Formats: sequence, C-alpha cells, structure tokens
Amino acid sequence: MTNDPNRRKARIKTDNEEKIQIIPLGGIGEIGKNMFVIRFEDQMLVIDSGLAFPGDELLGIDVVIPDITYLLENKDKVLAIILSHGHEDHIGALPYVLPQLNVPVYGTRLTLGLVEGKLREHHMLDQCTLNIITPDDTLRLGSFKLEFFRTNHSIPDSVGIAIKTPVGTVVYTSDFKFDQTPVNGNPTEYDKLARLGRKGVLVAFSDSTNAERPGYTLSEKEVGASIMDIFRTSKQRIILATFASNIHRIQQVFDAACHYKRKVAVVGRSMVNVVQIAQELGYLNVCQGALIEIDELNTLPPSRAVIITTGSQGEPMSALTRISMSEHRKVEIIPGDTVIIAATPIPGNEKLVSRTIDNLFKRGANVIYERVSGIHVSGHASQEELKLMLNLLKPKYLIPVHGEYRHLIHHAQLAAKVGIREQDVFVIENGQVLEFTQRSGRVAGNVTAGKVLVDGLGIGDVGNVVLRDRKLLSQDGILIVVLGLERENNRVVAGPDIYSRGFVYVKESEGLMDEAREQVTRLLEKMENGKRQDWFSLKNNMRDTLSRFIWEKTHRRPMILPIIMEM
Repeated sequence: MTNDPNRRKARIKTDNEEKIQIIPLGGIGEIGKNMFVIRFEDQMLVIDSGLAFPGDELLGIDVVIPDITYLLENKDKVLAIILSHGHEDHIGALPYVLPQLNVPVYGTRLTLGLVEGKLREHHMLDQCTLNIITPDDTLRLGSFKLEFFRTNHSIPDSVGIAIKTPVGTVVYTSDFKFDQTPVNGNPTEYDKLARLGRKGVLVAFSDSTNAERPGYTLSEKEVGASIMDIFRTSKQRIILATFASNIHRIQQVFDAACHYKRKVAVVGRSMVNVVQIAQELGYLNVCQGALIEIDELNTLPPSRAVIITTGSQGEPMSALTRISMSEHRKVEIIPGDTVIIAATPIPGNEKLVSRTIDNLFKRGANVIYERVSGIHVSGHASQEELKLMLNLLKPKYLIPVHGEYRHLIHHAQLAAKVGIREQDVFVIENGQVLEFTQRSGRVAGNVTAGKVLVDGLGIGDVGNVVLRDRKLLSQDGILIVVLGLERENNRVVAGPDIYSRGFVYVKESEGLMDEAREQVTRLLEKMENGKRQDWFSLKNNMRDTLSRFIWEKTHRRPMILPIIMEM
C-alpha cells in the first residue's frame, strides 16, 4: 500500500503546497502589546505594534513592548507595519520598534496623526515613512494584497484588514463592536464582511476581549444620553475623566457643553494632545468658543464650567488623581462639583480607582462612576456580535486574539456554536508559529517572543534580577555596611559603619544596629587572626553573617550591601 505511486504523488504534492505563517509576537493571553506577523515565503507583514502597561509586579517599569528578536533576525524580509487603529495597545511600541526596524508604516488618517505625535516626542518623525490609507483603499505589498473595512470601536478611523495571499485570505478584525447608532454616523461595513465570507476566508484572527459577556455591547450613544442628563441636572462644575483616545466620548461632552452653554477646559498632557490632533484632523467638532484654557475657568461661574481630564484608571500621576488629593497646580475640588469617571477599571486598577473615588467624595464632590450609572460602554464586541462576525466571515480557521487566556477559551466555545470545528480553532501563545495551506492548519514551531521592559530611556536593560532587587528593596529595605581596609595587610582602619534605608529608623533602633556592628566586627577580627581573604569572599561572609542575625532578630530580609574602601 505504501508503494502505490498515486499515493506517493499525492504526498509529494501536499508537501510542496504553498504555505502562509501567522506568528503572534504579542496580544495572545494578554490585554495589550498587540503585534502579529503574516509570512509568505520570504515576505513578512507586521500587523500593529502595541504596548502594554506594567502590572504591580513590574516595579518602576514605564511600559512593556513585544520582543521583536524574530523581526530583527528577518529584517530584510519585513515589508511594512500595518496599523488597525490609534490605541496605545496597537501603536504604542512604534517609537521603540522603528529605530530597529526601518520600514514604512500604513494607517488611517487619525491613527497616523496620533503616531506622528508620538514620533515627534521621540524626535523620530523625520526618520519614518508614514502612509495614509482609507477603508476604500487596496494596497499591494509584495505577494500580499490588502483591503480594509471600517469597524466601530471607541476611537474613530478603526479598520479591520483583509490580507489576500497566494494561499488564501486572512482577516484581522482588530478591536471591534457592531454599533448600530455610532456617534460619527459611520457603521461597520457589513457588506464588505459578507463579501469576504462569500469569497472564502482561510483564517480569521478576532478580538476576544468581551467573549465572556452575553448579548450585545451597548451603543456609545447611550453614554451621550447619560451625559446630557447629568449636564441638565448639575448646578456646579462638571469634571469628566475618560481615556484620552476615546474621541467619541469627548465629542459627546462637547456636544452637551454647547447645548447647555458651558465652556470646556482640557487637563492632562495626553488629553490635550489628542484633543488638539483630533480637532486639527476634523475628527472632533467643537462649537465656537466652547474650548478654553484651564486658567480661564476661574473667570466663569461654576454652573458654566466643564473640565475633561485624564485619570479614569486612578493612575498615580494622572490629573484626576492629583486633583482628588489636592495636589494639582490649577484645579481644586469645590464642594458640589460633579465628577464623572467614564471608564471601567482595567483589571488590576480597581484599588487605584476606588481610592480616587473615595478622595473625591471626601472633598465634597458628587462622584458618578460606571458601577452606579450608565456613563461607560465597552468598545469591544460581546458574545452575539462575535458570533455575527464569524457568521459573516465564515472562516475555515479561527485564531482568538486580544484577550487573556479565559477570553480565548470562551471565544473558541462561541466558534463551536456557529459551526467551526474544535480542531480548526487555535488557542495558542505568543511566539507559536501557525502554518496554513489551503487544506490544513497546524502549529509548526516557536519563535522568540515575550516582554521587553522600558524604564525611562532604557529599553530591555531591566530584567528579572533588577526587578527582584526592586521588590526586595520595596518590602524590607536595605542595610549598607561601610569599612576601610589597609591596602597592604587588609587591616581594618575605618568602620564598620552601618546605614539603614527603608529597614529601620536608626535612632529608634540603636541597640539593633550596635549588635549588627558587633557581628561584623567579630567577623573582621577572625579575618585578621586567620588567613587573608579576597574582597569578594569577605563581602559574601559579611552579607551571610548579617542576614542570619537580622532574620533572627526581626524576621525581615533587607538587602545587605557591603562597601569596602581601600586606604
């Protein structure tokens, strides 16, 4: 049977079938850091280039970006970076990626407007090639033909991407929901999705963020009605906090302010930047005279003043957080102010948001937040919309993306309900290589993928050892032991002196510090009476001796840093 020539020919043909690869470098099993690679032979497209914000365990880290080692190893094969929309988790890594990967970038007008602002901050704008696309454009890059379709999300100018390859069509939905009454009047292009489905979609990778939520996601216009109602009943100032990129929400605040003859000031660097860019590009329409500088607020009666600000997630340095703690230079809570937090806390930020709400209440504000009022809706599709997307596209294979692992699993279960076979849904991890032919799909290996930590100007120079030290310092502090040794015979000529930071207050713990000094002195006496030790061994012995002593006395483990000076 194995010698049948017909079977052998069939096997050879299968082995030689054209293949495409889809490789997620971020955005799988996590919210943020979205980056996907589509590869055909020696040609590669990168879809999105996002960042993630650090969790509590990443002490001192500013942002997290994808590891692009795989792209750098194949730098000559990368044709372009294609952006779906202007949220940080889809464009935020560009200032760190483009200096290493000098390729053209394609995106819609607003998306590239926001990208320009980021690149300008990093003094990179002149070094990058930005190309504007619209939902009606067709783009040819190597063997790839790209088409776009308009989607609804919590930022204008969002698109999904259909990548037509020699093997089949790959569709990236990006973040989406089906909003029947969008703020800007531009609904999702259902006709394009249905046309793609009729012609045949080989693979779809689709947003999983709200795969746990039954039903449909409410329209953003529902929030507009709630905002109008709050403006109607509020007699004092109104302060509204939302994501800076949620231009639809900001538009509705301006609409309400114009309707009720109020003036609006914008607070927070990112909010000011986005409002300026959105106005310049025509995505934010403000009635004449409605937008004023923050310093002009004091000239208005409270009943005519509105403030739009950042800080809906309780970020420690954000404008709303500083306002709630009376630490903002220009804005102070006045009893009777209405504060609207128009966002849902991102997982992990609940305590920060609760603390901000408590502080605002303490200062006499009336706080309206998502759990007690309808002033926020998601920008992501719920279960029925996810099913609708799958029914329109009819993909042969599905890759759930943009979600934590449980979201991916729920999305896979929804796919089964609309008739996609279990073996045709790939719940994978970042770095896994998916390989597709016209007739098959499989996991075909792994590439390097993971997190690169950005701390200040340092990119990737903070690793597990540094984070461990930071955690230790934050928990138990540090003890510094300083002594001077004579160069010739290692005789102690100064010290030992012990300094504490974040461990104990020296004046209140003089007895403990004196005992610790005696422990080091005994160790040094043994050293003088015995054989000479190299400094490395001496430091280790000092560290071990003090660590045991401190643990016995306090059950704490401060970092112990010996410093030896040659004299």
